[in-house]
Amino acid sequence: MTQRRDLASWILLVMGIGAAVNGIWMLLDAVRWFGLLASATGDLNVHLVRDVGAAYATVGVALVWAARRPAARLPLTATAAVFLGLHAAGHVFETATGALPPDHWVEDVPGVYLPALVTLILAVRFARGPAPA
Repeated sequence: MTQRRDLASWILLVMGIGAAVNGIWMLLDAVRWFGLLASATGDLNVHLVRDVGAAYATVGVALVWAARRPAARLPLTATAAVFLGLHAAGHVFETATGALPPDHWVEDVPGVYLPALVTLILAVRFARGPAPA
C-alpha cells in the first residue's frame, strides 16, 4: 500500500535531504566546502566547519523524520527551526554590521534565510494543528 504524501511532507523531505547532504559534505570535506561556500566569512577553522556540519546533518535527519512521521512533526520541525533561525539571525547580524560583505544579503537567501523561514512557517503550522475539514 502506498501512502500519498502531502505538500508539507515533500517540503520537509527535500529540505531534510538538502540539509543532510550539506552537513555530510561539511563533515567529510570541510576544506573544500569552506573554499566554495564560506571563504568570505574569515579564516578556515576545520573543527568549526565540522561542528556546524554535525548540526546540519542532525537537522537533515530531523526534517526527513518529520516528513515520514506526521505525529512527530512539531517537535522535530521546531527544533530544526531553532538552529536554522539562529544561524540565519547570525548572518543577518554579521551582514548588517559589515562583518560579512553586503552581497551576502542576496547570496544567503537560498541556503540560509529561505530554509529558516520555511521551517519556521511549517513549525507554526504544525503547532496550530490540522486545518479544519
